[in-house]
Amino acid sequence: MLVYPSGLDLSTSALRLLRRELTARRRRIGTRWRRLMCGRQALMALAHLRCGHTFAQLAARFGVGLATAHRYVTEAVDVLAVLAPTLQQAMAVAARKAFVILDGTLLPIDRIAADRLFYSGKHRKHGMNVQVLTDPFGKLIWASPALAGAVHDIRAARSHGLLDALDTGGIRCWADNAYQGSGPAVRFPFRGRCNKLSAGKKAVNRARAKIRALGEQAMGTLKSWRLLRKLRCSTTRITDLVKAVLTLELTAST
Repeated sequence: MLVYPSGLDLSTSALRLLRRELTARRRRIGTRWRRLMCGRQALMALAHLRCGHTFAQLAARFGVGLATAHRYVTEAVDVLAVLAPTLQQAMAVAARKAFVILDGTLLPIDRIAADRLFYSGKHRKHGMNVQVLTDPFGKLIWASPALAGAVHDIRAARSHGLLDALDTGGIRCWADNAYQGSGPAVRFPFRGRCNKLSAGKKAVNRARAKIRALGEQAMGTLKSWRLLRKLRCSTTRITDLVKAVLTLELTAST
């Protein structure tokens, strides 16, 4: 396999964070020797997450075996996933904001037509449903565990306890019409054809659309990690991958 130098469009803070956490883990479990130092292992995991490089490509680039590359990346992802904020921590952050924006996204996966559980009729593809909470400027606050793509957004938000947490905390939230009937804390556009709405309702919908558009920036932030554009791993690993990306994004924004 041919090998060539490459670069990652990431801040060095992400590398420092992951290297520090891997070093602490090795000390905790008593690791004496590894093929790669913590910095190189961290760089391998970041290349996998950011660029979507396969384990075969990583193994060739870093001079390790295929199984070793898989093990190193999995370990790094697990270390990062633990650092992701919980729903309670996210609500504490959201309570200090004027309002938050809620939206759902579908992370595409490689499944066949028989896997109806993961098929989203809205997007007409297989994937995993992830709920995302952002601040008024479109910066990530929290990302939910991944559910099968057939799960509707409002059902996913309820199953995660997100809607109850928003109501309990009295946090104002803006969302789209997929969350109709989700409770008093969530505001969404007026329903109906545009030509049948009053001028006042049209103005309100335009204002709310501008607010929700900021939430779309968070979706773009997630999809900038190329691994999340087309996941080919086990669906049980996707939640940890999303949490790892969230941790790195929150680190870069501080």
